[in-house]
Amino acid sequence: MNVLFIADPMATFKTYKDTTYAMMREMAARGWRLHHVLSSGLSVRGGEVVAQAAAFAFAGVKHDDDHHWFEAQDAVQTALKDFDAVIMRTDPPFDMQYLYATQLLTLAAQQGAKVFNSGQAMRDFNEKLAILNFSQFTVPTLVSTQSADVRAFLAEHGDIIVKPLDGMGGMGIFRLTAQDPNIGSILETLMQLDTRTIMAQRYIPEIVEGDKRVLVIGGEVVPFALARIPQNGETRGNLAAGGRGVAQALSARDREIAETLAPELKRRGILLAGLDIIGDYLTEVNVTSPTGFQEIMKQKDFDVAAMFADAAAAWAKA
Repeated sequence: MNVLFIADPMATFKTYKDTTYAMMREMAARGWRLHHVLSSGLSVRGGEVVAQAAAFAFAGVKHDDDHHWFEAQDAVQTALKDFDAVIMRTDPPFDMQYLYATQLLTLAAQQGAKVFNSGQAMRDFNEKLAILNFSQFTVPTLVSTQSADVRAFLAEHGDIIVKPLDGMGGMGIFRLTAQDPNIGSILETLMQLDTRTIMAQRYIPEIVEGDKRVLVIGGEVVPFALARIPQNGETRGNLAAGGRGVAQALSARDREIAETLAPELKRRGILLAGLDIIGDYLTEVNVTSPTGFQEIMKQKDFDVAAMFADAAAAWAKA
C-alpha cells in the first residue's frame, strides 16, 4: 500500500496520544509506503490534483515530547490518484482553506483517487449540525443566529449549552442557566451581535460521567468508548480542555446509536467517524480528524489502529 496523509506538521504531533501517529505507526509496521503533505501542499496542475508529497520513515520515539521521530525525504509532486489511499487528517477548524481542500479532494476522487474521509462527506457533515439527521437520539436543540431565540430556548429549558458550529476541543462552549449574570455578554461574544450561527442544546447532567467518544471504522463499531471526564468545576470533557480519558465498554444505548449511524456513514464514504455521546444522547458526529485511538489501545488492549488499517486497505481495493 502506498498511502498519503494530509495532516498538520508531523513535528507538532504529541506521539504518546496522537491518533494520526498511531495510524502511521501501524501502517509502517505493515511495510506500507507512507507520505505526508500539508493541506496547503495540494494544487491542480494540468487539470490534475497533485500533492507536494514527502515520503517518510520512522526514526523512533525517545520521549513524549520527541519531535524528531521521523525522517522525511524531499517532497515530490505526485498525483493523488497515484496513491492507493489518501487519508485526510487535518485538524479543524473547518475554515475556507479547509473547504477548498475538500473541494480539491472531491475532484481528485473523480480522477480516481481513493480519499478517506471523502471531501463531500466532510462538507456535508458539519460536526455539530450532523446530529440533526438523527433527531431520535438528541436532546432538544436550537440552531439560530438570533440571540432572542437562544434566550427563549434558555427560558424554556432553564439550563443549556451553547457552542459555535466550527470549533474544536471544546473551544467556545458555554453553559448557561437562567440566573447567569453574563448571558448578554456571552451571547454577544459567541454570536457576534447576531451575525454568527450557533447551536444550543439542553444541558445533559450525565456529562459528569464523561463525554463518550464512540468510533465507527469502515461501518463497524469499535467495542470500547473513550469517556472524557471533565475536571471538577468544568462543563467540558474534551481532553484539550483538561478532561480525563477513561476507556470503557459500550453501553446498550451507545451501541444502538452507533449501529444505527454506521450504515449511513459508510454510504457517505466516511471511513472513520467519532460519535460524541453524553448519557443516552448523541451530541456530535466528528468526521474531520476524530481521535481516541491510543487511549483505547493502551487501556483496553484493543488495536484500534490495526482495525483502521484493515478497513483502509479494504476500502482502497473496493
